[in-house]
Amino acid sequence: MLRSIYLFITIFVSGFSGLAQIVTTPQAPGRQTPEQKVVLLRNARVIDGTGAAPREHVSLLLRDGKIEQIGGTEMAPPAGAQVRDLTGKTVLPGLISAHSHLGLIVDDAESSASGYTRENVTAQLKQFERYGVTAILSLGLNRDLVFVLRDEQQAGRLGGASIFTAGRGIGVPDGAPPLPAATDQIFRPASVKEARSDVDEMAAQRVDFIKIWVDKLHGKVPEMSPEIYKAVIDEAHKRHVRVAAHVYSLDDAKQLVADGVDVLAHSVRDQVVDDAFVRSMKQHDVWYVPTFTVDESAYIYAENPAFMKTPFFQQAAGPKLMAKFAAPGYTEKIRQDPQTAQHQKDFEIGQQNLKKLFDAGVKVAFGTDSGALPGRIPGFAEHHELVLMVRAGLTPMQAITAATGENAKLLHASDRGTIAVGKRADLLVLDADPLIDIRNTQRIFAVYHDGHNIVDLPGRVK
Repeated sequence: MLRSIYLFITIFVSGFSGLAQIVTTPQAPGRQTPEQKVVLLRNARVIDGTGAAPREHVSLLLRDGKIEQIGGTEMAPPAGAQVRDLTGKTVLPGLISAHSHLGLIVDDAESSASGYTRENVTAQLKQFERYGVTAILSLGLNRDLVFVLRDEQQAGRLGGASIFTAGRGIGVPDGAPPLPAATDQIFRPASVKEARSDVDEMAAQRVDFIKIWVDKLHGKVPEMSPEIYKAVIDEAHKRHVRVAAHVYSLDDAKQLVADGVDVLAHSVRDQVVDDAFVRSMKQHDVWYVPTFTVDESAYIYAENPAFMKTPFFQQAAGPKLMAKFAAPGYTEKIRQDPQTAQHQKDFEIGQQNLKKLFDAGVKVAFGTDSGALPGRIPGFAEHHELVLMVRAGLTPMQAITAATGENAKLLHASDRGTIAVGKRADLLVLDADPLIDIRNTQRIFAVYHDGHNIVDLPGRVK
């Protein structure tokens, strides 16, 4: 029997006026059922995801999950349409994360090899969605369950953020990734032959990318050999699948780019990139995903920043993770950890490198590594990553475009990422203009996914 589930999340962002409560609309198990199939959103400011200047007094007609018409305030609603006045609101495309993970965290606070279950993964997909992240690329460490869930979503039987996936991905025996994982979550080939076979298996599962981990973790573990990753790249390209690489050092990044990798899935962090690397990135048309959350999350919670006091953060983190942050000795433990200074240095170098690469015209995408470790919090991490990209020197518009239109290009997902007639009605509606302050993306008024009203202020929609 269908059950109606109402989830209330109170949102208050420090420094902003007003209090908003997010609530999901009634839903059956699986796909959310829309309140109405036709919705007219009237008189909004629209940031369309292309980088173009925002448009004022725009109306959007949503029908059957798509944007059917875009016009001005004079647009007449079809018979039976729900009409919503968005005066003073800003609408942008739903955020897309090009680097996230699923099923690696349990109970909000622990890494576990047992977490990749239907219940846990779908709960995480719904958390992304509630926070306006309407699509994610789960970049490795997936059990084959991910393909079942993806198929259910595409058949309209399952809600949550839309899944793109790299399947299991290819790591190193006794090396990266250094995360607890079931044996059916990661390939660790010991030979070129095994690596090619692993690529063939994932390509047959219609993965969106092949993920490789190329990192010796500051000399602590063996690194993937060039013979292995060259074979992976070659085999993947034969199967018309692109390759994204976990990377840390400039030397590894240079070699991977020269050998044909398609995406660097993290910042280069060991040193400031040189002009030769910038030229190579442009010449080989390689995407760059900075993921500042990776380094900052290793130390920032010990500093008790203002955002930790907001319900927007606390609801995403969950009570068990909040208890960890508040536990006696947590702050001192982080301060005394010899790796903390390294993470801080890596973060600052990453910030410099993003600005240099972006200004030179390298293709910059958006991701966070959310879901990989407990401090990389699905939903919140994406909004905070926008703040960190702006801190690195991008404008709010440039950061938003990376997280919407540019990420759609990276994923070859031409049906989303921008606000245009015929595109999916994946929309994030805000109470304030994020071009004035990028933190305004956290002032969520409503979220539409496939035109379905996922999150809304209670009392404003009956």
